[in-house]
Amino acid sequence: MRVFLIGVELKSRSAADIRESLAELAELAATAGAQIIGEGVQKLATPVAATYIGQGKAQEFAEFTKANDVDTVIFDDELTPAQTRNLEKIFGCKIMDRTALILEIFGQRARTREGKLQIEHAQLEYLLPRLTRYWSHLSRQRGSTGSIGGEGESQLEADRRKIQERLDKISSELEVVRRQRETQRAGRQRSQWPLASIVGYTNAGKSTLLNRLTGASVLAEDKLFATLDPTTRRLRLPTNQNVLLTDTVGFIKKLPHGLVEAFKATLEEVVQADLLVHVVDISHPLAPEQIDAVNDVLLEIGAAEKPVLMVFNKVDQLNGGGVPAAMHDKYPHAVSISAKTGAGIEPLLAEISTQLRPIREFLDLRVPQAEAAIIARLHAVGQVVESRYTGKHVRLKVRIPPHLHEEFASFVVAEK
Repeated sequence: MRVFLIGVELKSRSAADIRESLAELAELAATAGAQIIGEGVQKLATPVAATYIGQGKAQEFAEFTKANDVDTVIFDDELTPAQTRNLEKIFGCKIMDRTALILEIFGQRARTREGKLQIEHAQLEYLLPRLTRYWSHLSRQRGSTGSIGGEGESQLEADRRKIQERLDKISSELEVVRRQRETQRAGRQRSQWPLASIVGYTNAGKSTLLNRLTGASVLAEDKLFATLDPTTRRLRLPTNQNVLLTDTVGFIKKLPHGLVEAFKATLEEVVQADLLVHVVDISHPLAPEQIDAVNDVLLEIGAAEKPVLMVFNKVDQLNGGGVPAAMHDKYPHAVSISAKTGAGIEPLLAEISTQLRPIREFLDLRVPQAEAAIIARLHAVGQVVESRYTGKHVRLKVRIPPHLHEEFASFVVAEK
């Protein structure tokens, strides 16, 4: 796929912002397997209703694309169905917008059935209002009984009906997924294991961090949206506490609302989390803007008030400059790490332990040495502060979750 990229510099956006946005669009296109042939920008007060960019500029760009065998033109902003139709006539090739490109990438990268359902739902929602441009050349078909039955259903109406039926079916299946996740969360709550969700801009290093912390084998590539399907693994903290750690889909500027809606079942893991681990590529020149983009999505899904631990990743790529002082000042409790090399992982685990520290009871227990299973259980679910062997018994000073009190009540010597 040979592509040409187009952006519009509006009064509300700076030239630097446009350059960065187009650079990200180029990276998205490369992720989708495209070859970038060129790009163009037009300054406008407001987008042109019919063609988004001006007619003259569209003709200029069209001449370039035809001369260079470009088969797809990608706009950096979302186009209306009418704009897409009009632009296809001018360029004589396929027209895509940023939303369609992101949907294309998600479609390529979804692996689980749940992920594929979510992507198909978003793609069909995007396609539904755009069907008219595919079928506008078809006239209404006659009913099978001729003029007696009147005019039959048009191809456009038939396709719209089929898409709506498919959307309804996918929605029902995703509702089943949502209920399954609720059941899984109920099980987690019974085990009293807190949930920490890793969030962040796409390609910030979230999957690499999950792999580093839990020994998981999640795909981690230097590409946008390398992984879409959520992965949850158990993490054992230095305090002997178990935590469920979930890697979620990466966020991005101008993330299509339809995608956010489609991924609601997945993103509920973020909404239900006890702690959000916000991973930031601190080596990126626009790290603050990427933080804002992630916060915008968190606000949209109702997770803006969740406790957040900021993690400045990729410090190994700072070329000795260190984390900017302004970022330290704004996020004084942030932890600086390199998920790739392992630098800073111990302080990160300590901070997660602090943030997720549960209310625990301190117990002084006297357990017979013969009760090896009880002693092992205490080490598994609690934090053993002190152990002392005296004769046939073991004196253990431990901190345990309150809901486990009854399990060890018969061995209590003293409570503090």
